[in-house]
Amino acid sequence: MSGDLQGDVAIVTGAAAGIGRAIAGVLAGAGAHVIVADLDGGAGSAAAAEIAAAGGRATPVELDVADVAAVRRAIHATHDDLGRLDILVNNAAVTQASTFFEVDEPEWDRIMSVNARGAFFCMQEAARVMVEQRGGRIVNIASIAGKGWGGSSSAAYAASKGAMLAMTRYAATALAGAGVRVNCVCPGITETATFEQVVRARAQQAGEPYEAYVARYAAQIPLQRMNAPRDIAAAVHFLVSEAGRNVTGQSLNVDGGLVFD
Repeated sequence: MSGDLQGDVAIVTGAAAGIGRAIAGVLAGAGAHVIVADLDGGAGSAAAAEIAAAGGRATPVELDVADVAAVRRAIHATHDDLGRLDILVNNAAVTQASTFFEVDEPEWDRIMSVNARGAFFCMQEAARVMVEQRGGRIVNIASIAGKGWGGSSSAAYAASKGAMLAMTRYAATALAGAGVRVNCVCPGITETATFEQVVRARAQQAGEPYEAYVARYAAQIPLQRMNAPRDIAAAVHFLVSEAGRNVTGQSLNVDGGLVFD
């Protein structure tokens, strides 16, 4: 444990697995009390138990970020129980593999309700607390898809992450006077269960073996290495730590060199 976040309270959404699980573990390892917020309450409880077993502090909360009333309750319950809220990591997201012409209204609405609408209202409600306490850090987990990378799972997903980039920049300006920093991390190709699900669907559509399709996918990365979830967690840790104290309104790509923007 580094201890540089000792005494901080952090909420991480979508924290039961993948990138969110790695972020929760890193923040807890740095001393933060982490609220492991996830739609899957059982998986969230298991993730919190693993963090506690490693010596960290974590509390599981079952949360659907598309439910704005539930978001408000969770954030204010955290503040009421722990006395503060220092960090919000908006990581919860959904997607599916769809071509441009396959995206329909239900898919668009579902993805936007979580990735864009849910992220905004998590950010807004957390900011109410942070402004009152005159400080806080928000990190939104977007994607290089939001910057125009053509390998996105779907147009709806890319649009939702583009919205997150715009919201980050707007919020950074709106909240700077209260000492609240807002930044984005934009992962590239990251080895998670969601990645595998999307790529298996793409490989099946292309009539290729999964392993061959993944190899072609990875070959386009200049550093020739896909992200592990811990790579994203390390970037988040930097942005919420004292090392990132003068960084706000930025979008940090973690993608092995796929996008330069």
